[in-house]
Amino acid sequence: MVRKLSVLALLVCLVTVLLSPGLVLAQGDIAVSTSSAKVEFPLKLNFSISAQSVSSITDIRLRYKVDQASFADVTSEILLEFNPATRVEARWTWDMRKSGGMPPGTAVTYWWTVQDARGSTVETRPVSLSFDDTRYTWRQIIEGKVTILWYEGADAFARELMRVAQSTLRQLAQDTGARLEKLVEIYIYASSRDLQGAMIFPQEWTGGVTFTRFGTISIGISPSQLAWGSRAMAHELTHLVTHQVTFNAYGDTPVWLDEGLAMNFEGPIEVPFANALAKAIAEQRLFSVRTLASPFSAFADEAILGYAESHSIVAFLIKEYGQAKMLDLLNAFRQGASYDGALMKVYGFDMDGLNALWRQRIMPGVKVG
Repeated sequence: MVRKLSVLALLVCLVTVLLSPGLVLAQGDIAVSTSSAKVEFPLKLNFSISAQSVSSITDIRLRYKVDQASFADVTSEILLEFNPATRVEARWTWDMRKSGGMPPGTAVTYWWTVQDARGSTVETRPVSLSFDDTRYTWRQIIEGKVTILWYEGADAFARELMRVAQSTLRQLAQDTGARLEKLVEIYIYASSRDLQGAMIFPQEWTGGVTFTRFGTISIGISPSQLAWGSRAMAHELTHLVTHQVTFNAYGDTPVWLDEGLAMNFEGPIEVPFANALAKAIAEQRLFSVRTLASPFSAFADEAILGYAESHSIVAFLIKEYGQAKMLDLLNAFRQGASYDGALMKVYGFDMDGLNALWRQRIMPGVKVG
């Protein structure tokens, strides 16, 4: 199903949620006349309130919740600064450049508490808003738990990306037993530049990003880049599924597993990565599995090798031990097992043992250890 989203055409990226000026929320001596939240995507959320009372208003607090995966019900509270008076206006700006950004479509719920000098208090009803990127006129296509949103290219472009997404999900289930558990929204920007404009302090090479706790993916794909875009779609969607099935309160999966799964489900390994791995094998200068459990190097050559090795390690585990064991490994991480503990529980060896077995396979005849 393809349909056009109803969005407000604005000259600036601005969304307003506003109580009608004629609507007054009152309790006791206090009346809240207006409340608003204005989105300046991706940088800010601007909150404001006006209220009055028979005595000076002395305390105004903003409370808000962000819809994301969490193991606790988190409510943030902001104490606003203003001059006490019987009629007041107060404002607060949530500056994402200080706190970190949110993906498009994130739901935020907020409300206020107002208190005066007599101790009277009023609490407003919760209001929900969507942190939308209204710079573009989005269309969407939905299939199962996946929604793809895009603004440039014909319907066939989005349908092909949806086909890739569904094929990736089927292959993941077949090879690892992992399945998408929650709804996912995938925003397709028309270029890497457009994508980076939707992020806070992006890297210049960023082409795709997965917001695992929000169930959101953003990728920069032009209709002329469909081949690359298909690989990026499979890569980022695999990250999201992996994080959904291993989400726990204790820690993340090792980087070699997270990136190795994503690399495997992109399709055949690309030439630069294959060449980097072959060269490292020939020179016997591979990173250890334990080293690859941590974030990869910032140096391009070393990062490429890290990705290539991770692809090889995960392919080794799936080929040698099968789908059921890989799903058991993901479930072990979901239960909060350590890196070594999860491998030992499922396969009977830790990361050092995996390192030895994997190297014996890719470097036959070479003494390992």
